[in-house]
Amino acid sequence: MHKWSWSSLPWRTKLNLLLRSVLFFLYSTLGIAIYSLLCVVSLAIPLRYRHVIIRNFLNMTMWMLKKVCYIDYQVTGLENIPKDRVGVILSKHQSTWETFFLPLIFRDPAVIVKRELLWIPFFGWGLAASEPISINRGARSSAMQQVIKKGKECLEKGRWVLLFPEGTRTPSGMVGHYKLGGARLAVAADVPVIPVAHNAGRYWPRRKFIKRPGTIQVVVGPLIETQGRTAEEVLRLTKEWIEGTMEKIDR
Repeated sequence: MHKWSWSSLPWRTKLNLLLRSVLFFLYSTLGIAIYSLLCVVSLAIPLRYRHVIIRNFLNMTMWMLKKVCYIDYQVTGLENIPKDRVGVILSKHQSTWETFFLPLIFRDPAVIVKRELLWIPFFGWGLAASEPISINRGARSSAMQQVIKKGKECLEKGRWVLLFPEGTRTPSGMVGHYKLGGARLAVAADVPVIPVAHNAGRYWPRRKFIKRPGTIQVVVGPLIETQGRTAEEVLRLTKEWIEGTMEKIDR
């Protein structure tokens, strides 16, 4: 896997990356505040119109990353996203980047999030306007029932449901613990899983301020049907595909 060392960079390069990251941070702070307020104002209108506002912000963020931080992306496997059915998206989770990008290619999915995220000023307000599936993780005994009940409702309305089975962002090159929640939802709702692999953590690392120039590779996998399979088998197939694809991407 490609190694990237901050300490080995010339000081001019470090300064350049720092200034670009600061500029993007300022844009993000101002942009989230403005778009969140717009989303709050738009709560009185149907969800599809709110999503237009959200998509504009997400597209602008992708544009700013490309122009300011020199972070672009390349997607393969878009043909695997069906036009006539929905399912559960299980994606690798390395960065903040995929939370901005995936709603663009899956057309406004319902993202499963911790309820506490909705309480964050501005960011949480904008997130709430997208009508995510918020889960009270404090009630561990009922968290899975919440995922299945609310997830089924969204799927029946024709919305994809997006989960990150590793639960939290894992550093580039590492494998997190895959949880069963998304696979259980897909089996209970009798819908397919679509896996997604990407290496966004290489360029927008978790808990790091500096953005690294480069092209993020995103691969959308083929549908994994759930009929006649257990949640454990679906999760195993999903993990094998994602991590096998990650090895190819990292090479």
